[in-house]
Amino acid sequence: MTEPTQDTRVETPPGAKKALRKEVAEHITGQPTRKLFGTFGGVFTPTLLTILGVIMYLREGWVVGNAGLLGAWLIIIVAYVITTFTALSMASITTNMRIGAGGAFSIISQSLGLEVGGSIGIPLYLSQALAVAMYIFGFRSGWLWIFPDHSPLLIDLGVFVVLFVIAYISADLAFKVQYLIIAIILVSLVAIGATLFMDAPRYPIQWWGEFPGEAQSGFKGIGFWVLFAVFFPAATGIMAGANMSGDLKSPRRSIPVGTLTAVGISLLIYLFLAWWLAVSASPEELLKNYNILIDRAAWGPAVVAGLLAATFSSALSSLVGGPRILQALAEHRIIPASRWFEKRTARGEPRNAMLLTGVIVLSAMMLRDLNAIAPLVTMFFLVTYGMINVVLLLEQSLRLVSFRPLLRIPRFVPMIGALGCIAVMMIVSPTFGIISLIMVIVLHGYLIRKHLRAPFGDVRSGLFMAMAEWAAKRVQTLTGSREKSWKANLLVPVDETNQALTRYELLRDIAYPKGFVRLLGLAEGKQQSEMHDKLPLAAERFVEDGVFATWTVVESATFSENLAAGLEALGSAFFRSSAIVLNYPKNEQRAAGVQRIIESAQRYHLGVLLLVGMDETLPQRGDVNVVFERPQTGWKISLNLGQADLALLIGYKLKRNWETDLILTAALDEAAEEAQALDYLKAVAELARIPNARLTTTSTETAATITLFSMTAESNLGILHERAQATGTPCIFAMDGGNENALS
Repeated sequence: MTEPTQDTRVETPPGAKKALRKEVAEHITGQPTRKLFGTFGGVFTPTLLTILGVIMYLREGWVVGNAGLLGAWLIIIVAYVITTFTALSMASITTNMRIGAGGAFSIISQSLGLEVGGSIGIPLYLSQALAVAMYIFGFRSGWLWIFPDHSPLLIDLGVFVVLFVIAYISADLAFKVQYLIIAIILVSLVAIGATLFMDAPRYPIQWWGEFPGEAQSGFKGIGFWVLFAVFFPAATGIMAGANMSGDLKSPRRSIPVGTLTAVGISLLIYLFLAWWLAVSASPEELLKNYNILIDRAAWGPAVVAGLLAATFSSALSSLVGGPRILQALAEHRIIPASRWFEKRTARGEPRNAMLLTGVIVLSAMMLRDLNAIAPLVTMFFLVTYGMINVVLLLEQSLRLVSFRPLLRIPRFVPMIGALGCIAVMMIVSPTFGIISLIMVIVLHGYLIRKHLRAPFGDVRSGLFMAMAEWAAKRVQTLTGSREKSWKANLLVPVDETNQALTRYELLRDIAYPKGFVRLLGLAEGKQQSEMHDKLPLAAERFVEDGVFATWTVVESATFSENLAAGLEALGSAFFRSSAIVLNYPKNEQRAAGVQRIIESAQRYHLGVLLLVGMDETLPQRGDVNVVFERPQTGWKISLNLGQADLALLIGYKLKRNWETDLILTAALDEAAEEAQALDYLKAVAELARIPNARLTTTSTETAATITLFSMTAESNLGILHERAQATGTPCIFAMDGGNENALS
């Protein structure tokens, strides 16, 4: 009889998996895990409360009185199209990335780099801080409606202290307070809507208004877009939840769902209130009485409480979200004193960042009137919204495989969103719009010089590659000569790493500033390891000195055969080299290989620079001598210099980078041709646009530190070496590739 099988299952205690995940997270981060928020508390609630603010309670009636119901609905819908499309763009992006702390800053940084993200994030943080002061002033207006004798300054300071204490203690406490606030706002909306079931007077709807303006200006008239500029800030606030991205359980899910839900509900509320106002009061009353919602509601005190709660909640959301943007900026060393501002408490509260935010808010409150800078705050929000749309538009256009959002939206959505943000900036305040853009550009320039290092990749490489591919394809379809676009793009074969280091300064001075250097390591066996160690350092040194450089290593059996294969492979590259740099061969075997390389270069229309007399030392910076052979047509100038174009171009670049003289020398076969040869050199100097060139013949002492000759694929290497020795200077023998023209 078999033994019964023992049941090895172990009952898992409730919450054990959650506790295990918490333990693993604490082990990885080295810090206790902080409380994270869900969709409703972390995104939906703060977003909805930020949107439903003082404009809804105090200014929507004035908008309806001016524009009529259809005009007001049109203003609301246009404003919401821009913010909704931006929210859709943000939602699509967040479903494609692991969004970090800082909300919009994280989104933009991960796509366009820390420099762009920081240049947007800093103004966004400042706008959040200044917005707190504006919301406090809005709270004060509602409070004074109840208690007109209270001191405005004491009201502002008292509200600030309460807000700061709540936010400083923890975001958890702030969100718990917001649950109470949203309940108060709902009660106020019920008090407004309840009049529909009461025997309240009804007024005929004015469908399209006459735009008379406001009482303060004597009703001198107002434009549609001015009304739009007044109302538009009411539709903003979609970043309130995104700013909490570092404190959300699932930002990828919570931000899209919470933000879009809040936007949809708030749109319905604004449309309903516009209709309610149109039927509950006459246009004249709507224009003159900013408190019409309070006066016509079923229970006015509930609406007053809603007004106070809305402004308080908006201030609280900004005061909680702003320091988290600052803390995220500090984590990436974007701002001064970053190590201090990046610190969080054990519960994840950025209290150091909170202290600076409190100082900024308090300073702004002491101005007592933010009307002068309020448009700039709106501009910063619009710049942020516009950039989010641009990010998505770029991601969609590049079609990289890494862009796989779970929420896909049509390309016209971010396009309309971006254009709408620009249009609103110009409508609200062109002056402040330009100031905000200038500030972003200045910050971007400053951050570029900081050489920030991001722990994540971005799409800039894909963007630049797409531009390069487009340009390369366009170049391939163009017909005609490319002489005007010639650059000193050098292909440098390296079979001994010391060669690249010894000739570094000469190669840099030839390529600088717009050329590039491509180091091609030809390794045999154990050399590969040395090549991989030293060539990256050499390439980095070129880059640091302003010359773009790349490197690669291939295993080679023979120098010439593998280099010839390399020429074939590089011949179809997007960015082709214009000249290959070779060293004069040390033995007959290498000489035969170099000769084959020169012949291969000619077939692929690649120039050749053969260095002679530079085995141990480089030429010192001094006068540069370019020697011209007698052209086949005699000493008569033509459309090109025969085989001397590359030699003259290299000589001119050395003259510029060495800040020295360029000597043009005519190699005479007969003394009787000296006058003709000098006339030829004068024409060369004039047509090649070389100022202050010294013209001479071989009978004159040149005193140059380096000499350049022209050569052909058929030139005898032995004879070239003898000519170099006769000069007494290091020499470069240049063979044209066919794409050079010094007279172009």
